[in-house]
Amino acid sequence: MTPDQILADVRAMLVEIIGPEYALGIDIGMTTSFEADLELESIEFVKLATRLGEHYGHRVDFVAFLADKTLNEIIDLTVGEVVVYIADRFTPARTAAVDG
Repeated sequence: MTPDQILADVRAMLVEIIGPEYALGIDIGMTTSFEADLELESIEFVKLATRLGEHYGHRVDFVAFLADKTLNEIIDLTVGEVVVYIADRFTPARTAAVDG
């Protein structure tokens, strides 16, 4: 699973969550901010966490990922940081540790 594939998945989830009409004016990429660019509300973060869990399974725990961050880090969070987190969860060494 490549970062480009993960970005495409996350982008599709975000469009579904925020609505295609709102997403039309936004190029969702690695530097897109959840707060400043997408203006995600907390309920939308919950929806994203649910969709990530459904799509990627137990390896991706978005709630735990956010729990390790300060409020300012969450406010400044970008799509790219989430993509890198997911990609890291699927590296061969990580996969063996999680599944083993």
